[in-house]
Amino acid sequence: MNDIRRTILWVVFGFSLVLLWDQWQVHNGRKATFFPSAAPAATATGSAPPASAAVPASSGALPAASGSSGALVPGGAAPAAPAAAVARERIEVTTDVMKLVFDTEGGSVIKSEFLKYTEQGQPDQPLVLMDDSANRVYQAQSGLIGGSFPNHKTPMVFSGDKQLADGANELVVRFESAVSGGVKLVKTYTLKRGSYVIDVKHEVVNVGGAAVSPQVYVQLVRDGNAPEGESSFYSTFTGPAFYTDAKKYQKVEFKDIENNKADFVKSSPDGYVAMVQHYFASAWIFGNETTHENFARKVDTNLYSAGMIAPVGEVAPGASKTFGARLFVGPQEEKMLESITPGLELVKDYGWLTILSKPLYWLLDKLHGVIGNWGWAIVALVVLLKIAFYWLNAKAYSSMAKMKAINPKIMEMRERLKDKPQQMQQEMMRIYREEKVNPMGGCLPIMIQIPVFIALYWVLLSSVEMRGAPWILWINDLSIKDPYFILPVIMTLSTLLQTALNPQPPDPMQAKMMWFMPLIFSVMFFFFPAGLVLYWITNNLLSIAQQWIINTRMGVPPQFNLPKF
Repeated sequence: MNDIRRTILWVVFGFSLVLLWDQWQVHNGRKATFFPSAAPAATATGSAPPASAAVPASSGALPAASGSSGALVPGGAAPAAPAAAVARERIEVTTDVMKLVFDTEGGSVIKSEFLKYTEQGQPDQPLVLMDDSANRVYQAQSGLIGGSFPNHKTPMVFSGDKQLADGANELVVRFESAVSGGVKLVKTYTLKRGSYVIDVKHEVVNVGGAAVSPQVYVQLVRDGNAPEGESSFYSTFTGPAFYTDAKKYQKVEFKDIENNKADFVKSSPDGYVAMVQHYFASAWIFGNETTHENFARKVDTNLYSAGMIAPVGEVAPGASKTFGARLFVGPQEEKMLESITPGLELVKDYGWLTILSKPLYWLLDKLHGVIGNWGWAIVALVVLLKIAFYWLNAKAYSSMAKMKAINPKIMEMRERLKDKPQQMQQEMMRIYREEKVNPMGGCLPIMIQIPVFIALYWVLLSSVEMRGAPWILWINDLSIKDPYFILPVIMTLSTLLQTALNPQPPDPMQAKMMWFMPLIFSVMFFFFPAGLVLYWITNNLLSIAQQWIINTRMGVPPQFNLPKF
């Protein structure tokens, strides 16, 4: 009877872990890990691209819709326009690390390509993050509100260079609007060699006869579709995020924006707004001590914006004021993010185990610096973790060896007393007591280590450094699945071997579960990134070696307990 209860409890416990992990994924803005829902269908955006992005209104007032294009402007005012028509252009600007495409309508960034990162499976194609196409809308916009001032819908005139010159460290591009509402807006973008951070200066020139007090808004506009190529077997967060010293990192799901349930700090003197996806992110950052409003809203069908609003202050007639901001568009390289602004490294999302993941990444990065190969760095890190947990593992395997040694006695007793369950229970407890065996002794030490290895899982899944990083032979990219499934097959075999070395549970149902569960979970690893599978293989092989040595030392010859189905 006790064995039946134990079997039921183990099954319930196993499924509870799966369901809890699934719900934790959903809670953190990710798809369910094991049963992810389908991504929303792509919305055609060719008819109304960035024009449909909202210009936020101050004090949280919702903007009114106007114009046939669906453009939203503050307070229902008509979009600002210069007296003379200006031809709309797309301006390509290139540095040593990225290419940006600007739209002279508003001087917005409407496309970004990373020259040091390529599309998955297309080594000659630079990776595109921001875009303005039929399948993707993702842009960085800014402008003025508080009157009929120039905004991201206002035509502007471009001036400056389009290519970072040899030997130059900076590239400056400028967008100047015509006068609107007595104000002229000049946007100046400064791109630096080797940097993914762009300095953006908003110069507000009052050419009218009365003082004005405009506000600057910056926003990231993106459709709600998942990034192309996202796996169905694991999920990562895609959507807006806000950071403040008060509440730290707050992710916002697109569906919460749509349902007006988004929870984030609405006003702060610090922090940033970001748009996050796997490996890459963008963020608007104001200067320190700039009190601003945060906002996130649905703009159009499957189109969302998140941004910040800050006052420029009063600008007297004939005077001008400058408001500075920074725009980050780039990969989630942890050390680089830490150097840009406090908290920006959190866009590389480790979830609730950040406190463990950050030191693990630090150690992995140091190992890579010595070894020079991310694959071997993963192997070395798992070896070091195994050494650190050696005594815990030794305790667990010693307990398993004792269980294996008394297993024949337990099996004989169960057969002899199979019709007397109460007496069987008493006899089993007597055997455990006399042999000084704790049935849970093999589980508890391993349970203590689980958070560490889950944290390492997120390190390997989240680190853009794995993207395109080769290991050996056929493994040319640790961030994608093994093209020939060799590593997953090895991992499955090593898992089954490890199961065979464990003592076989007396209960037949428990014995079957011990074999079914590794097989079920191994299926998922066929589609996991090669780096994750490599880490798990290394862990399995080291565990098998340690278990074999401990069993031999205790005089319990290793034997394979094969399933009997």
